[in-house]
Amino acid sequence: MINNNVLAESSARKLIAQLGCFTVVEYEKDISVSPASAQTAYFMGKMGCRKRQVVATLNNQGIILQAGAMQIMSGNVNMNSNVQGAGDLFKKMIGSKVTGESAIKPRYFGMGQVILEPTYKHILLEDLSRWGGAITIEDGLFLACDDTVNLTITPRSNFSSAALGGEGLFNSTLVGNGIAVLESPVPADELLVFDLQNDQLKIDGNMAIAWSHSLQFTVERSSRSLVGSAASGEGLVNVYRGTGRVLVAPVA
Repeated sequence: MINNNVLAESSARKLIAQLGCFTVVEYEKDISVSPASAQTAYFMGKMGCRKRQVVATLNNQGIILQAGAMQIMSGNVNMNSNVQGAGDLFKKMIGSKVTGESAIKPRYFGMGQVILEPTYKHILLEDLSRWGGAITIEDGLFLACDDTVNLTITPRSNFSSAALGGEGLFNSTLVGNGIAVLESPVPADELLVFDLQNDQLKIDGNMAIAWSHSLQFTVERSSRSLVGSAASGEGLVNVYRGTGRVLVAPVA
């Protein structure tokens, strides 16, 4: 048995979020600094630029992590490669090439805690049941998830959405029941949340960081005519249609 203070709050750190087996710890003060870096660390903390760390407390369950994300394992926790044979490895390698994500995402399971590497990015804990069971994310956002969630590859609905929308040909989609842990470029307080009911959302640029897999994504002219688009100064916009949710980072 191991006792620790990983989830104990102190003058230097506090717990800012918890969902499922995942807890987010934020270091309010970076006190492990030198005299030369103390001033920079002080003002970084005042502006909310703080280190955050995800702790997964496992109770006979499993999680999947981004490769290299694990820092400490405590208790009876084991790890495997999460690859189901040569065919699965080939599929994961292809997915890695088209999305930029790591091919192998290890699975940790058992009884104990898995502590992830600290990051300056903002942590989002998303319950996939609130996304209709599937969420499509921008490359680089995935950090961890329950092992009841599958990471799949979603091709763009048409070539225009990739060539003209500032996006790639493929995106990562998390499918299943469970919690997904994402690394956001902006805090949750700055994200705009749009819930669509058989409607459409148009965005001038690729500011959407995550959206329901049920939504159709296309790139279109902002006006019906080329002249109108040119006159408005907008040109092309990213369009999300259907029923679902979109997370937008307007100041990223």
